[in-house]
This record gives sequence, C-alpha cells and structure tokens, in this order.
Amino acid sequence: MKSLGVAKLVLSALIVGLLPVAADAQPVPGGPPAVGVVRVAKQEITQSNEFVGRIQSIGRVSLVARVTAFLEKREFVEGAEVKNGDLLYLLEQPPFQAQVDANKATVAQLEAQHNFAVQQLARSQDLIKTPAGQQQQVDQDISNERSLAAQVASARAQLDIAQINLGYTEIRAPIDGKISATAVTEGNVVSPSSGTLAALVSQDPMYVNFPVAVRTALELRDKYVPKGGFDAVVIRLRLPTGKISKQVGHLDYVSPTIDQNTDTITLRGVVPNPIVIAAQPGQPTVRELTDQEFVTVLLEGVQPVSVLGIPRAAVLSDQQGDYVYVVDSQNKAQQRRIHLGQSTPSTAVITSGLNEGELVISEGVQRVRPGEVVSPGPASPPPSTAGG
Repeated sequence: MKSLGVAKLVLSALIVGLLPVAADAQPVPGGPPAVGVVRVAKQEITQSNEFVGRIQSIGRVSLVARVTAFLEKREFVEGAEVKNGDLLYLLEQPPFQAQVDANKATVAQLEAQHNFAVQQLARSQDLIKTPAGQQQQVDQDISNERSLAAQVASARAQLDIAQINLGYTEIRAPIDGKISATAVTEGNVVSPSSGTLAALVSQDPMYVNFPVAVRTALELRDKYVPKGGFDAVVIRLRLPTGKISKQVGHLDYVSPTIDQNTDTITLRGVVPNPIVIAAQPGQPTVRELTDQEFVTVLLEGVQPVSVLGIPRAAVLSDQQGDYVYVVDSQNKAQQRRIHLGQSTPSTAVITSGLNEGELVISEGVQRVRPGEVVSPGPASPPPSTAGG
C-alpha cells in the first residue's frame, strides 16, 4: 500500500511539472497576412478576338488529260512541291507528231497551189488590157485564187489543232504547289473522261476562313473601320499544338451574305506559310500550315489602346460576378465589385469599379478576408515571355 501511494505522488508531480510546458506551447497570435499589391494604372494592350478557322489553299488544280493516249511516264515525286511549268506527265507522242507532220505537208502543198493561182491571176489581169484578154478567164482565176486561199487557211487551222494536241501530251504544272499521289500509273490509257490524274494545291501564302457571329462582326466593324478597316487589324494563328505562329497575316475578304443557319458571316485572311523542314532526297518539303487544317485565328488591332489594367491573378469570381480586394489607407482589405472589358491572358481590363492609383491585392488573395488588416508589399513582377 505504501508503494502505491508513492507511485501516485510521483505521477502527480509529473503532471504538475508538465502543465507549464503545455501552457508555453500555445500558439502566439500572428501578425496580419502578407500580400502582394499592384497599383491600378493605365496600360497599353493589344486588343484581340479569337475565332475558329480553317486553312485553305489559294490555288487548287485538278490535273486531267486533254487527249486520249497511253501514259508513258510520271515525272514527279508524290507529295513533293513542283514549280509552274514543270513536266508532270508525258503521254505517247508519236501519233500526234505524225499528225502534225501530215498537216504541215498539206499546208505546204496548198500554199504552193495558192502561189501558182496568184501568179495566174496576175497574168490574166495583164491580158485583159489587150485584145487577147477575156473577162471570164479573169473571173475564173480570181475564184480559184480565193478558193485556194481558204484551203490554206483551213489547213493551217488543222495544223494548229494538231500542234495543240501534241502539246497536250505534256501535262505541266499550271501553278506552284504540292502535288498529290497519282491516280493513274504508267502504261494506262488516259483520256478527258479518265478524271483527275492528280491534284495540285498552292502552298504559300494560304487563306484562312473563319466564321464570326453577326453581332461580333458589327462590333468589329464599328471598332476598326474608323481606324483603317482591314489595315487596322492583323491576323495571327494558334496552331493545333497550342503554339502561336510567328507569321503575321492580313484580312482580304468579308462575305457579302450571312449564313442563315448559323447567323455568322465569313471573314478571310491571307497568311504566310513558311517552310519548317526543307526538302531532302526522297522526302517532301514540310510547311507550317496544311490545306484544310483547323486553327485558332487571333484578330489583333494594329494600334495598342490605353486601358486600366491589373494582373489576371487579382480577379476573383463568385455567383455575383467578378471582384478584387483593394487595400485602403488603414491597410484593410475591402472587397470591390468590378466589370471587365476585353482582356488578355495576363491582363484584366477594368471598365468600372476601380480608379487609377488604387492598390489591388494580386498575391496572397487566398489568405484575405474582407475588412481584415493585411501587410501589403510590392507584388512580384510578371515573368517575361519569349516570343513565339
């Protein structure tokens, strides 16, 4: 019993000894939360609108045979870029060359007969001035000369047709562009009814077509027409990979009609299409844009505009709309409702709710409560972004 009492006494002493330690471990109330603030100020930004667009080649040609003949040779690499005038297909030429030679001989024969008729007519006209001359002979020689002249003209026309058909045995590229796979191989007979032998599409520059809602189109018109119309905007493209192309394009066409099904109007731009990988032996040239590719069109104003701007990170949203925290003269955070204008991914444009010079919390907003005192400091500068 005595040992049990001693144990209780020791345990009580330990508890009493630990009480001051537990009291010392209580957290000490901290100071106001530290936040990063920025001053609302005028900024120069580039206004931009985004639309979904589709790339389209400016030139598009379906290569077809103009005469009926055997296809002797294909002179291009499928998928390669060709130049205007390059030989693409060679058709069988001997029959067409023979027809040209025959027509040349006919022309030569008739020209000789016509020359004789001209000389004969001249002699008849000289004889008519003498008693031996007869008007009937002159009239007959005139008729003969004119008939042969018509035959010569007809023969020359037939020669022209034969030479044209001979030229059709060489199918050449009518434009610069990239050529598709061939639909007909050597040894087959081709004709105008054979259909498309291959397709040729131009590569640089390219069109980009994009539909715009009528309301947005009217807003763009009111915004940019007084500033120069097409010259007041430029086009940039965001590729399917998310990368923004370095190339800058321009508007060149607005559809004169509105699509009744979608209530949109189509705009068209012209954009450069640079080479990404130059052609290698056995490999085609690779360019940045491809015909019928989907892209995001960024329609940007040429001249920047002056707006009240704050970092996007400072803007919060709830069911009532957008708001920010403003630091007042007593370092208290006050909630302020705002309205945003056309903004950029990094800058929120303020149309109402803030005044130039006010301090807005852009860092540490998750630690802020309305009406609480904060410890404001300059916010970290935004990271610099590399172009492209």
